[in-house]
Amino acid sequence: MSSKTLFYILKRVVLALVTVLIVISITFFAMHAIPGGPFLGEKAVSPAVLEALEAKYGLDKPLFEQYTTYLKGIVLDFDFGPSLKQRGMMVIDIIMDGLKTSIRLGVIAAAIALAFGLVLGSIASLRRNTLIDRFIMVVTTAFVSMPSFIMGTLLLLVFAVKLAIVPANGSTPAGMIMPIITLSLYPMAYITRLTRSSMLDVLGQDYIRTARAKGVSYPGIIGGHALKNAIIPVITYFGPMLAYIVTGSLVVERIFAVPGIGRAFVNSITGRDYPLIMGTTIILASLIVLMNLLGDIMYKLVDPRISFE
Repeated sequence: MSSKTLFYILKRVVLALVTVLIVISITFFAMHAIPGGPFLGEKAVSPAVLEALEAKYGLDKPLFEQYTTYLKGIVLDFDFGPSLKQRGMMVIDIIMDGLKTSIRLGVIAAAIALAFGLVLGSIASLRRNTLIDRFIMVVTTAFVSMPSFIMGTLLLLVFAVKLAIVPANGSTPAGMIMPIITLSLYPMAYITRLTRSSMLDVLGQDYIRTARAKGVSYPGIIGGHALKNAIIPVITYFGPMLAYIVTGSLVVERIFAVPGIGRAFVNSITGRDYPLIMGTTIILASLIVLMNLLGDIMYKLVDPRISFE
């Protein structure tokens, strides 16, 4: 690995860390700027009890001191503090417990979206302006245009309520089928359209004509030359897409009652559990930053012609 490559990776890592620090700061001060407090919903809380609760959780200290304590806990111990509503539970434990389900859900949905998107996009490009191409484009346009919560609701009504093929509760393996399909449809449609346009551009390049003139087989041209170069824009999208599926599954998890990070995040908002809201926001934002970083680095692995500048 050259020094230029190492410098590029180091620069990207530093920028990623700075971005996460900015997210932490904005999240912290935004939450503390919200009118009210996390204990206002408690029944019959006297001023003395309220003062004791704020002292217990360090909310009576100056704002900047709270910020430095919070930042130090994250950096040194990866500690986001205790939950204000789920007594006896730490925020990081709640988040990690939900992320186990959300990440598994997101990885499976991303793999399905990538596999079907590449195949359908390649077929559409190779059968350009035919009935197959038009059908694939119409279907993918519909999937791109429809929000995931509407698609999830339709799948729930049809397959769980009307036909009763799969359970509506996403806490079982069979119940995970519809959430996975719901999360994979939009990125699959986007990857299909992205692959099709990229393949059409690559198939018109001079090196493809040269390969044909040299007698390279049709599968060899498609698999060894065209698809290898056409997949680069897909890689650009795949990293943020994986983060989007995990972070964008909040509403879908709520629809199908999936015990993931989405349910914990929604409950923290309705319950005004500020530490859990901040911790979830920071973790999900960091995941997006990490996926973008990995996507940038993967460019070089796929196409050696790309230089790190």
